Amino acid sequence: MSEKKMGLIIVDVQKAFDDKKWGERNNLNAEENISKILQLWREKGWSVIHIRHTSDDPNSVFYSMDEGFAIKEIVEPIDEEVILTKKVNSSFIGTNLEEFLKVNGIATVVITGLTTPHCVSTTARMSGNLGFATYLISDATAAFGMKDHNDTYYDAVTIHNISLATLHNEFATILTTEQLINNFL
Repeated sequence: MSEKKMGLIIVDVQKAFDDKKWGERNNLNAEENISKILQLWREKGWSVIHIRHTSDDPNSVFYSMDEGFAIKEIVEPIDEEVILTKKVNSSFIGTNLEEFLKVNGIATVVITGLTTPHCVSTTARMSGNLGFATYLISDATAAFGMKDHNDTYYDAVTIHNISLATLHNEFATILTTEQLINNFL
């Protein structure tokens, strides 16, 4: 990875995901790993982009006037860091993320955040398709258990691992926090 032009994208690390409605989750230390990566990015003075999801629905846990919309304190943005707000799964749709990366000469992105099968995966897929060298950090993202169209339940670990498998070597390179830090930083 090119050291000077790497961007860290932190997707939807918001209080809304603390709501019990989501159910069982894997990688309970994902936010700690994101924070560890974020601290290293800040020390190096590299670009950090915080993405947050919003909903116009007052009943949504992501409604902008509710506490769930807030970014969790453990990764709270500081002054010069970019904050982009989106209404869909991809961090590239309805935001200026692609433009920001290109204008700043950032060709390599590291993606972290919530949740693996939804906004993280969609962002990684678009990042790869747009030509960015994309790294997704497996233990700095998490999934929730869910049911499919046949009402079959899949646990959070299965959802997470299958989501990563569909991305690896196709849209992104999957690394752990330790691999990222030891091999690239």
